[in-house]
This record gives sequence, C-alpha cells and structure tokens, in this order.
Amino acid sequence: MPADELLVDPVAAAHRLLGATLVSRGVRALVVEVEAYGGVPDGPWPDAAAHSYRGRSGRNAVMFGPPGRLYTYRSHGIHVCANVACGPDGTAAAVLLRACAIEDGIEVARRRRGELVRTAALARGPGNLCSALGITMDDNGIDVFDPAAAVTLQLREPLTATAGPRVGVSQAADRPWRLWLAGRPEVSAYRRSPRAPAPGASD
Repeated sequence: MPADELLVDPVAAAHRLLGATLVSRGVRALVVEVEAYGGVPDGPWPDAAAHSYRGRSGRNAVMFGPPGRLYTYRSHGIHVCANVACGPDGTAAAVLLRACAIEDGIEVARRRRGELVRTAALARGPGNLCSALGITMDDNGIDVFDPAAAVTLQLREPLTATAGPRVGVSQAADRPWRLWLAGRPEVSAYRRSPRAPAPGASD
C-alpha cells in the first residue's frame, strides 16, 4: 500500500512526497517543495514548531495518523494549508505541501488564483497551493491514496532534493527539514521568522 511508504520519520516521508503527483478538483500538479514536522516532546521526533507539539487536540488529531491522511489548517485564520500525515498510527508527524508545479488544469488554477498570476506562482506557497488546487478545510482527514478521494497523491521514484531550514518558524528554526527540487521556479523563497533565534542558535 502507498501509505506504508510513509511509515517512516517525517524527513524520510518528505523525501518520498517530493516529486509526487497531486491531483485535486480538475488540477494535476508536481510537488516541488515540502516541509517535515514532528510531534510531542516525548515522542520519537520532538518538534517545537509542529502543531502537535503540545499534544493531541481536535484541531491536530489527523497529525497523529494513520499515514496518508490529509491534515488541513488555516494559516493566520485565512489561508488553507495541507499536510500529509506520516509515521506510525498514533505518533504525530506530517509533511507540509509547500509548492507545486501545475502540469494540467492551469486555466482552472488560474481562475481560482487570479488571471494575472504567473504560471510559476500559481501554487507557490502552501496557501496558494491549496487555493489553486481547490483544497479546503472540508478535506481534513481524507485518505489521499484512496482513488475515489477528491484529493489524491501518487508517489513516484524519489528525486534528488535540496535541503534547508523551514520557512517562517520561530522554534527549531535551523533544522534542514524543508526539501525542494533545485532549479524549479515554483519553489518559494526562504524567509526566516523575525521571532526566530539568530541562525545557528536554534536546533
């Protein structure tokens, strides 16, 4: 089963999801940028930047598994962002889908994002990605490996990834847990949170 390939630590899962094909509501896209997130302090992958760090709640329950389920949330209460749960069922971890390259359905994505948005920017950044692909909060918890689901993922052979620190997190800010495909114009720019410690002063 494809979900079994995500029964690994979040960084390994991020490597598997990079280069996957994401299909949602008339748009097909290549995943070109992802970020890994762990879980609680006493878990195998403690991560103070993760939504799950303070334990399970109604909001973050999907992060605790099973793997292959879509975890959606609103960034700043506005933009929907999508993650894919990974690791063993009951253990918190997920991979944020940060950017995609639209391969089919460009006009559908452009209608959602705006006619003046450049093709390379249609799904650049997690909020834009969900907007372009029509992913909503109602998709929280769906199995992305179910062919009948509104949002599906198809894993491909692992691709060579470039790694660097995650974007905009104030905790665990130096971890090289963001992965992307080098040379792709759809990849978002790195922005360090102004609340993060100086580079090299965070785990």
